[in-house]
Amino acid sequence: MFNRAQDSDNATVASPLRIGESQPIRSKNVSVIGPTLVFKGELSADEDLVIEGSIEGTIAHHKKNLTIGKQGRVTADIHATSVLVEGVLNGDITSDGLVSLAKGSTVTGNIYCTRLVMEDGAQFNGKVEMSKPSPVKEAPKPKAAENLTA
Repeated sequence: MFNRAQDSDNATVASPLRIGESQPIRSKNVSVIGPTLVFKGELSADEDLVIEGSIEGTIAHHKKNLTIGKQGRVTADIHATSVLVEGVLNGDITSDGLVSLAKGSTVTGNIYCTRLVMEDGAQFNGKVEMSKPSPVKEAPKPKAAENLTA
């Protein structure tokens, strides 16, 4: 009677972590800025964000994923854990993780990240500066005990 698989497919958005694969990222902690919304100022949230509207200003989205959808038009500097651009971005991206530029996207600005994926058909004008991910710090090893003989 009810086809749950079909209903859940209608609410999927491409994940910022894997271009080309449709994965649902909508959950209780995802905000969506619709295509008719226009926002100017500083945007900050503690949940994943999908932008389909127009944003102008700055986006501080530390420790979260940010998706600029196909209808998204953003003029802002972005700070996020991972960023997927499918629309248009004018501004710099700073990411501790992956930045993905999808086919049909246009990015004008610099990208600072640890990993970058750019599909055929993505347009990019700027510079890329990649750093190595921070190594996992291990606890210091204890000094070898000196052999004491009596």
